[in-house]
Amino acid sequence: MNRRTSQRPAPTGGGPTQERSTPSFLLLTPTEAAARLKVSLSWLAKARMRGDGPPYIRVGRSIRYGETALVQWMRSQQRLSTSE
Repeated sequence: MNRRTSQRPAPTGGGPTQERSTPSFLLLTPTEAAARLKVSLSWLAKARMRGDGPPYIRVGRSIRYGETALVQWMRSQQRLSTSE
């Protein structure tokens, strides 16, 4: 007997050897964001009101911070001298 077997192409990327431990877009609560920035929750709330803090997202009545946006904002705050 001659049986034909269908061969599937090998999967490309995302196979069982790769693990996805973190989602590509992680949302942080204000408490988590304050801990990452090492600032108080009060400072974060005041910066949000002044408009000079990290960008945030409103989900209903809740405030969330995108992890990527938080890192980008931190990088934008880097200075080389006190006169800047």
